[in-house]
Amino acid sequence: MAGSGEGCTVTHPGAAGRFALLGHALLLPLVSTVGAVLGCLWIAAVALVPFGLGLPMTLLCAVAVRRFADRHRQWAARRLGTPIARPYLPTPPGNRLTELQALLRDLASWRDCAWLLANSVACWLTSGLSLILFLAGLFYSGYPLLVAVTPPEVFREPFGFFAVHGLGQTLLVALAGPAFLAAWYLSCEPLVRLHAHLARALLAPTGKAELLARVGELTESRADVVDAGASELRRIERDLHDGAQARLVSLGMSLGLADRFADDPDTIRRLLAEARASTADALTELRDLVRGIHPPVLADRGLDGAVQALALANPVPTEVAIRLPGRLPAPVESAAYFAIAETLTNAIKHAGAGRIRIAVAFAHPPGRTTGELTITVTDDGRGGAGIDDGGGLHGVARRLAAFDGTLTLDSPDGGPTEVRMSLPCASS
Repeated sequence: MAGSGEGCTVTHPGAAGRFALLGHALLLPLVSTVGAVLGCLWIAAVALVPFGLGLPMTLLCAVAVRRFADRHRQWAARRLGTPIARPYLPTPPGNRLTELQALLRDLASWRDCAWLLANSVACWLTSGLSLILFLAGLFYSGYPLLVAVTPPEVFREPFGFFAVHGLGQTLLVALAGPAFLAAWYLSCEPLVRLHAHLARALLAPTGKAELLARVGELTESRADVVDAGASELRRIERDLHDGAQARLVSLGMSLGLADRFADDPDTIRRLLAEARASTADALTELRDLVRGIHPPVLADRGLDGAVQALALANPVPTEVAIRLPGRLPAPVESAAYFAIAETLTNAIKHAGAGRIRIAVAFAHPPGRTTGELTITVTDDGRGGAGIDDGGGLHGVARRLAAFDGTLTLDSPDGGPTEVRMSLPCASS
């Protein structure tokens, strides 16, 4: 049951897929028994804690239960096509006693225990029932052969309340085999999905937990936005002080010296040339500063044109594939543009990429008020990238988080590297 719930899609198995579900029908009841034993051990360990015993066992069982539950979350997410988040509260720093107190106070730990006990029963009514139907179908389909090759009276009562005599009656009993197999074929997928729904009901975060997690995310993203805004203001102040302001001071000094050398035309011409050069440099630096705040190409041509301009200016051959229905909100376009620009910079400076591909698409699922902008930047560099604190991709992730966006990275050693970004938004 390994796997990830991220990016799940609902699958509708055919005949081959339904036979693959036999593995689930055989494995899940056995695993549920193991889970029930694990839950009993956890309860026993917790009961021994007040007597000074069971502390190591409780922590060990809690870790095992959470891993066990995580595997089932991943399995259920694949069956239902929707990811299931982990509901646990963050573990505060401290010693083992602090960890134990946090585990016991976390309601999700007790819900896991309740799920283990409920799953040990419900699994036999879902996956176990599917397995019984399949085995019954095989048994009754081959019933005439079983009667023929076994000693008398061994299989002479197929349903337990009447006996069969002769080949004709065994053939009539064999008709039940296809009926059981048909019942299995039609019910195996709904029964497995029913089991997955039960797992989600007990293993997914509650509404209160989701609200608390959402508040935490919003608090963190607000702090990130405030920090990013303060950093941006400091950068603008520094660039103005060290760049345009210095150029303007130099311009003023050149003009002041020109007044003192009014009788020396050659000196005046040289000072005026320096003043013109300072003015041109100041204008260039101001344009660069404005471009760093909001690129004019983004305002004029939208995200499509701005990304195309980035690709043309990139020293590494860059392929662009863009599918946008129209203009997006200006803040979203700006965040997406700078995220792509920073990702390209990382690919050029650190990955040693020889080729880069940018894919930008907007999808608006039916029934939802907002759509989702997805961005994928792939390079053939050396790989091994990470979302480290203080790194470029970490800054991109923080910028996207302000819009409820996400960034995921797939960068094995040796490459290739794929950065996937998503932003919920609406198109105009």
